[in-house]
Amino acid sequence: MHFLLTVYKAELINKYLPELEKWEDVHFVTLTVKAVKAQSLNKWVGGMFRAFSLIHSRCKKINQRGKGPKLIGVKSLECNFNAEKRTYNPHFHILVPSKEVADLLVKEWLNQWKSMKTLFTSPKAQYIRPVKDLERDLVEIIKYGSKIFTSPELKKKASNKIPPMIYAKALDNILTAMKGYRIFDRFGFNLPKGPIVKRQYKILEEYKEWVYSFQKADWVNSDTNESLTGYLQPPELSYLLNECVNLDLG
Repeated sequence: MHFLLTVYKAELINKYLPELEKWEDVHFVTLTVKAVKAQSLNKWVGGMFRAFSLIHSRCKKINQRGKGPKLIGVKSLECNFNAEKRTYNPHFHILVPSKEVADLLVKEWLNQWKSMKTLFTSPKAQYIRPVKDLERDLVEIIKYGSKIFTSPELKKKASNKIPPMIYAKALDNILTAMKGYRIFDRFGFNLPKGPIVKRQYKILEEYKEWVYSFQKADWVNSDTNESLTGYLQPPELSYLLNECVNLDLG
């Protein structure tokens, strides 16, 4: 599965990087809402996608009237878990072609969530910066929807003596809330159509059966007990997987 995800990310980078390199002044934008509890996460994730869709539709009409820039970019959804407060922070990471588009996006995002009674988000929580390394930031966009490892004590996260923690229940809550949504997507533009590649298939009549062994951290041949890669799991990773998994917080 990890291999397939790596291949998928590489394909996205190769597909989008040439197009984004045409943009003259790329900016990185983060749009977020207030931290929420687990029971509200599904609702807020859905609300963020609806809010972004409304913003895009509104800005498209304004641009067609010649009164604003075209809203284009690529975005991904990410969500972090705060173990101290037991809250979740869903947010969008976005690449846009100019500072003008970045400012417009933040302005519209804040207006979309504005309410006289409730503070749904804050200007201080939004973030804009110029992109200096486009490929690095595109990789930042095209990544997993949540960090697997989380510092158990946020105030002391600078200390190397405190190991990160895997909050399995929280991660499941995040992945459940994201189910059914396109985590990475483009908006406002289409990619150039590439050549049609005809896939060729071959039926294998002779093959080996491999079964993953958690004990060996490798794929093992069912008949010969041979390891597929010869991978040796580092002691630090073994410690994390065996001693630093929290099944309760979430």
